[in-house]
Amino acid sequence: MSRKRQKEKTEKANTEEEASKNASLMIRQTPNDKLPAQTFDEYQCSGNVEIDFPGLCALLDMKDIPAVITKQPASSTAETEGGDTEDTQSQTNAAPLWSKPCLQVELETEDPLSTKSLKASGWKVDEQIARVLQKMLPSLNKLQNLQFWQAGLTDRMVISLMNTTSLCSNLSAVTLEGNALPEQSYHLLLSEDSNLTHLSLRNNRIGDEVARVIGTALSTTRSANKSLMSLNLAFNSIGDAGASHIAQGLRLNRALLFLSLSNNQIGDSGAAHLAAILGEFALTHEEVVERRKLLLERKQSPFRGDADQSPAGHLTSGPSSTSLSKGTSKKKEASKKDEKPAANTENPKSNKKSSDIKVPQSKGGKLGGKEKPLSAQEDKSITTPNEEEAVEIVNPLLDQSVQHRDGEIFLPGNRTLTSLNLAGNRITEKSLPLFLKSLEMQGEGGGLLRLCLQRNHFPPECECYVKIKELMTLTDPVEKNSSEQTEEEGHGA
Repeated sequence: MSRKRQKEKTEKANTEEEASKNASLMIRQTPNDKLPAQTFDEYQCSGNVEIDFPGLCALLDMKDIPAVITKQPASSTAETEGGDTEDTQSQTNAAPLWSKPCLQVELETEDPLSTKSLKASGWKVDEQIARVLQKMLPSLNKLQNLQFWQAGLTDRMVISLMNTTSLCSNLSAVTLEGNALPEQSYHLLLSEDSNLTHLSLRNNRIGDEVARVIGTALSTTRSANKSLMSLNLAFNSIGDAGASHIAQGLRLNRALLFLSLSNNQIGDSGAAHLAAILGEFALTHEEVVERRKLLLERKQSPFRGDADQSPAGHLTSGPSSTSLSKGTSKKKEASKKDEKPAANTENPKSNKKSSDIKVPQSKGGKLGGKEKPLSAQEDKSITTPNEEEAVEIVNPLLDQSVQHRDGEIFLPGNRTLTSLNLAGNRITEKSLPLFLKSLEMQGEGGGLLRLCLQRNHFPPECECYVKIKELMTLTDPVEKNSSEQTEEEGHGA
């Protein structure tokens, strides 16, 4: 008798389950706005990843849907697992070992709508998953950090995701590590319109050519990234040529605070270029001509009210372009901006962390004619009438502390960069005096607080390196009691 009841109970359960499936199918087929979306495009994201992610995957008829693992605010390991330990030891040519797919979510509060970090670590993100993420991102208005570690992303996926992240008002940090992009589109993450403040590109097989494009993205005579404060290029294949390109980008960049080039292939030549931009350096012909151009434009429109009367072919930035400069006072705008190509649409966001004074921009960078640089007297005569306003100009080419010597114009150097990590490269004792000279030149006027040169090709007891460490100890209080910790960090970053 019990077996008969059990059989009836099982049949009833199966019947109810089948009826439920049929009802669900009928609901999908019923045209009603209040009912669940019938297609992927119709789906309205709620901002709850645990609901939206599997729901969107199902609408794409995905068979194996990655799990969503949510970490509550109490967890402090979300940003260190897999990224800061595993990949630091991996080789740049190692094949990715994809694990069981899961999307790691970290919440800012207990509210499921407060996602602040998304991470895909050690599993292949295919086109469908990338499409789902692209659909979800705009609804995550608390998202701050987006991480991909050995996720097998392609250039197309990265470009699509980055185009979408422009709609994420709070997104400031992107980690893309262990992803060797075939077309190497990493520089797009450093575009002038990008609002990212932290970018990690470790272990991506980045070589000298990609370093060249990254250097150009950091700054040229006519453009500069004004948001990025931290750039990690460790564990790549950057050599002397690549380091010189990065150094070139640091000449006129006044936003970047932290740069890691550890565990690359940089020798004395590349190190010399990096050391040179830290201390006083002479402007090139192109920079001198651009400086003269900016000064002349400034003279023609000394007041903001006259800013619209700019030369043909130039756009002026309005009064709303002022912004805070790294915790200091607001800067007045004194330069103008060329028209951008149609492909570069205007970014609607204006929450840049550093100075937003833009320099005239063009892709070519070459200037016609062989104009002679202004003499010291001519230079002074142009800047004197508006000396008070000129002091507030952010553009390094218009720095008032320039010096004129022997027919050349010298800038004080990049004193914005506070941390430079060159540990684990091929630098010899030959380059150390150049770093020491630049550090001494910086003095108390800002500049490096931390310079990591461990594990290079020189003995740690050599006199010049000892002097550099002593000098860094004076500027970085942490250095006094953490020399061993510094060595360890230099190995991992």
